Amino acid sequence: MISIFLDAIYFVGLVVGSPLWLYRMLRHGRYRSGWGQRLGSVPVRYGLQPVIWIHGVSLGEVNAARTLVAELHSQLPDFRIVSSSTTDTGFAAAQRLFQPDHVVFRWPLDFSLCVRRALSRMRPDLVVLIEGEVWPNFLAGCNKRQIPVVVVNARLGGDKGYPRYKKLGRLAGRLIFRRLAAVGVQNQLYAERFASLGTPPQKIHITGMMKFDTAKAGDNIEGADALALALGINQNHKLVVAGGTGPGEEKMILDIWPKLVERYPEARLAIVPRKPERFDEVFRLIVAAGQQALRRSQAQDEAPSANELSSGQIVLGDTMGELPKFYSLASCVFVGRSLVPMGGSDMIESAALGKATAFGPHTFNFPQADGLADNGCVRVDNILELTKCFEVWLQDPAIAEQAGRQAGDYVRLQRGATRRNVEMICHVLGRAPAVVPGSIATEQIQQQAANA
Repeated sequence: MISIFLDAIYFVGLVVGSPLWLYRMLRHGRYRSGWGQRLGSVPVRYGLQPVIWIHGVSLGEVNAARTLVAELHSQLPDFRIVSSSTTDTGFAAAQRLFQPDHVVFRWPLDFSLCVRRALSRMRPDLVVLIEGEVWPNFLAGCNKRQIPVVVVNARLGGDKGYPRYKKLGRLAGRLIFRRLAAVGVQNQLYAERFASLGTPPQKIHITGMMKFDTAKAGDNIEGADALALALGINQNHKLVVAGGTGPGEEKMILDIWPKLVERYPEARLAIVPRKPERFDEVFRLIVAAGQQALRRSQAQDEAPSANELSSGQIVLGDTMGELPKFYSLASCVFVGRSLVPMGGSDMIESAALGKATAFGPHTFNFPQADGLADNGCVRVDNILELTKCFEVWLQDPAIAEQAGRQAGDYVRLQRGATRRNVEMICHVLGRAPAVVPGSIATEQIQQQAANA
């Protein structure tokens, strides 16, 4: 009965939201493919090998799953691991990261018919959700088939997610939170929020944040040197990277840039917007600011630039998956969607690379920003403070290097969430987690017999 009610709500929402969906399909090319899988026609599971289904909503969640997939594959080699995503960017990232070793497909819509079809075709033995996109019909379908559902890297934001669930009262617990087999949360605050929504306390485990594990560390990133050659960036340049930016921030950066480059002629700027559908918009902003835009998509690695990047050129990072390369080349970094109230982009990436990193006050999607701000990174309140921050780092590279080193050390100290989440998953499956890195999780009954 509840599933019928939910289907009716989803149908109304689909009708009301259809103009926006159609606009995004026509204007930005989103949601045009994969509709068979979205309607439940996911790949069919053949054979008797058990399956772990891992789901990441979008790009950030899929990236966070990298070390989890690798560790599960290592500890549970008898399981087949499959991956799904909801958004186009997440699906493309999953294909790039996990294929051909693992099957990748689209997440089904939460209509009861779509869910039944997907679960009947894939027949998973365990479902792992990254960060916390939980849908009631999907959970009901899994519970009916006795398929445990685990949430890892879990969080509940205080601005949107948690208040919305709280309004549902006990219904949230009945439809969602009491149905979860285990939850690995990022911190104590999120543990309290999950418990208040009805998750049994014994199922909640504080495991930390997996993005600390997945962030690439080191002095260089594979492909960064080729990127520098393609764009004409050399060792004499001090590259400032504005990464993961959101609407309004690019104009702020462009407004302050002429004075910065006048004072520091060796400075160069690269802007990498968070959303690919905004690439053309940001290109027009650069041109309107009287600057020459050099699009990364038009500078091929196979044809290195014969000229060095000039102070009158601003690089537009309009390709997917290359932001870490830009960070690797940077002297200092601003992480966007934080000067505007959008919750922030991932600042762990640049910090892990040991780069002097600044971000704005709006980081509600990244609670780890507070710890980073106390350990080398700088939180600024506005564009004027960001300008002063850039001036300090461009004036004295030693200060920038010290800030980056401190941030990188902090990231390394926070690692270990992946291992703790895998241990939690093993317990749900009735396995004893591997004691030695690289070894295999064993059947608990065999482990107990061996200990006896």
